[in-house]
Amino acid sequence: MSDKRIIADRKGREAEAQAAQFLMQQGFEVVAERRKTKLGEIDLIARKPGLVVFAEVKWRARKADLATAIDEHRLARVAAAVEVVAHEYAGGGEDIRIDVILLAPGSRPTHIENAWMP
Repeated sequence: MSDKRIIADRKGREAEAQAAQFLMQQGFEVVAERRKTKLGEIDLIARKPGLVVFAEVKWRARKADLATAIDEHRLARVAAAVEVVAHEYAGGGEDIRIDVILLAPGSRPTHIENAWMP
């Protein structure tokens, strides 16, 4: 792995930890991190009564770059991964949704609820 890739991976893990803290402050319990499937990876899976959230986390060095951090193609991959594992996390009657959490130094997390609506 290149130095650049190692640094990016470390920043990604730090961002996921920060996003997990953010979700816990919102009353969620984080039940999985970096859940891999054959179709892609889900950064965080969190739940609270009646709701399971599958979250994509994006970190950028500059807040201005967050506007382009996520796109429909990336969300479609996350949604495909969620379809594979949703039954493992959501039981009868629980809602599921795909959220995005955007992070940049010096700014509060931006939480986009229901970022993917098929």
